[in-house]
Amino acid sequence: GIVAIPLAIAFGIASGVSPQQGLITAIVAGFIVAILGGSHFQIGGPTGAFIVIVYGIIAEFGFQGLLIATIIAGVILLLMGILKLGEIIKFMPYPIIVGFTSGIAVVIFSTQIKDFFGLSIAEVPSEFIDKWIVYFKHFNTINYWALGIAILTIVISILWNKITKKIPGTLIAILVTTIISYFLQKYFNINIDTIGSKYPELAGGVPLPKPVVPDINMKTIRLLLQPAFTIAILGAIESLLSAMVADGVTGKKHHSNTELIAQGVANIVTPFFGGIPATGAIARTMTNINNGGKTPIAGITHAIVLLLIYLFLMPLAVHIPLACLAGILVIVAYNMSEWRTFKQMLSNPRSDVIVLLVTFFLTVIFDLTIAIEVGLLMAIILFIKRVMETSKISVIDDEIHRSEDPEDDTALRTKLDKSIVVYEINGPFFFGLANIFDEVDVSVGKTKTKVRILRMRMVPFIDSTGIKNLRN
Repeated sequence: GIVAIPLAIAFGIASGVSPQQGLITAIVAGFIVAILGGSHFQIGGPTGAFIVIVYGIIAEFGFQGLLIATIIAGVILLLMGILKLGEIIKFMPYPIIVGFTSGIAVVIFSTQIKDFFGLSIAEVPSEFIDKWIVYFKHFNTINYWALGIAILTIVISILWNKITKKIPGTLIAILVTTIISYFLQKYFNINIDTIGSKYPELAGGVPLPKPVVPDINMKTIRLLLQPAFTIAILGAIESLLSAMVADGVTGKKHHSNTELIAQGVANIVTPFFGGIPATGAIARTMTNINNGGKTPIAGITHAIVLLLIYLFLMPLAVHIPLACLAGILVIVAYNMSEWRTFKQMLSNPRSDVIVLLVTFFLTVIFDLTIAIEVGLLMAIILFIKRVMETSKISVIDDEIHRSEDPEDDTALRTKLDKSIVVYEINGPFFFGLANIFDEVDVSVGKTKTKVRILRMRMVPFIDSTGIKNLRN
């Protein structure tokens, strides 16, 4: 619960909503995921991966659009779980996961430059390149006090984690920088942007939100289906990755379809309380395991702790400097970047490198929806190409090996008559290989052929295109 406080507030603000909406998401989704989930250790809530998507949806469709997209994503996740697609999600190609995760890290870092350096910018563009053009134009407006607080946040977070991991360094950084910021503003009249300057309504405390039903109709569903699909896919991948990491550490086994159902219910219910998309959080799940969490009671406790903080300590949150939250998110971006894995993957086969780089650059320059769609399409095409390269049709017209074992050198060999040609198909006879059959047939060009033997002992499967070619 303590680890989730700074992250929920930071993710809420970075996503373009208020800090209380980040906390509400962690409370409601964290509670539902703990009760219904397929993992003993999973902690649910808002995560860094969703910042980019949520910010984009709010910019295009408004906050109501985000709530509807989250509910649709919840329904998609629920259906995935009911249809037992949990195992299939795990087959997402690794270069795509690394590509979009690293891309998201770069985008998160770029969204924090204004608050990190305390730049005076009225409106920051949502597009990546436009954003950096505006930053460079306004770099002469740096607030060195804000920059100092952001750097101090990073230093405290890193050094504190070397002393103890029971209490997170980010929380200590928030406490220290908030006290410093408060005294600088009160006694030295130094201007530092805080949560209170951005959300003044929090100063009087915040009541628990009442459930509100968004206005859902077929037109909005059609408009928001694509971003909702991205939320669902990303939520499924991140949740199941988190559960798999927890399994690896604890030796337990999670139920992937049950986990998807829980994530679906969490994302259907949370928007009614004004929450944003939620998923399993790897960092918080690992913190749970490292601090002795054994059952879903830990996840429920985390939600209750956050609820108490929401009810009684939110008025104090107004003093937290935005530069401190920017520092925390820079650490989150660095941890997400997986730059060592990214660098290592550049020496992989060329097809994997292409998928990695295309997914990465599309995530950074355009958006995650396009990146996942194009990345998946490329991965599928390159996979088919690789299967085609490993499958072949060979023509035998002199003598034939009679054994079922291709490695058996002692097997009988039979000389073929001039009127017989044997086509040996090695590998799946599917649409990728079917047209090669015609090319081979033309290249043989034997006018005396009376008998064709199709030898298919090495064919594991055949599709409808293959059957059509056999008929031809």
